[in-house]
Amino acid sequence: MPTRPSQSAVVLRDFVNTLEPQTGTESLTTPDALRDWFRAHGLVATDAAFVASDLDVLRAIREGVRQVLLGHAGHEVDPAVVAELDRALARVPVRLSLGDGSPRLRAVEHAALDDAVAGLVEAIRSAGEDGSWPRLKVCARDTCRWAFYDESRNQARRWCSMAGCGNHVKMQRAYAARRGDRG
Repeated sequence: MPTRPSQSAVVLRDFVNTLEPQTGTESLTTPDALRDWFRAHGLVATDAAFVASDLDVLRAIREGVRQVLLGHAGHEVDPAVVAELDRALARVPVRLSLGDGSPRLRAVEHAALDDAVAGLVEAIRSAGEDGSWPRLKVCARDTCRWAFYDESRNQARRWCSMAGCGNHVKMQRAYAARRGDRG
């Protein structure tokens, strides 16, 4: 198992983190923002053109992946969100390609949305193959839910940052325990 994130794991972590749940900051706000993000991560051609409806599909995939990563961290997963993920993924047929010498999943059609989804599916497949997929997790702090890569030896990390979220959660638990002891 790798202790450093693979390139595929980095892409998936960064994709989930295009929405910052704590502040509500959304990076994927327009078709051009989609193009820029997916192009920067090498998942679509430079001339890719997204449309407004692609935003909903890719956000559904992102939130579905966030739910799966919540499961990796041992949290309860919302089955409706995962079902929506499955529906969104099923909209884009992929095929196996050996064109560059190694097995890779590619979109059957070459629309921007299809290439983006196929790139994400390929990243998940690759992360699963290299062992980094189960190390991708979502922060245990309810208000955070930031995706992170668990580099710990025993894969038991629960927070995106021990200094931030981990400390906050532990302080809340300690305060609640002290309050409970008083009465």
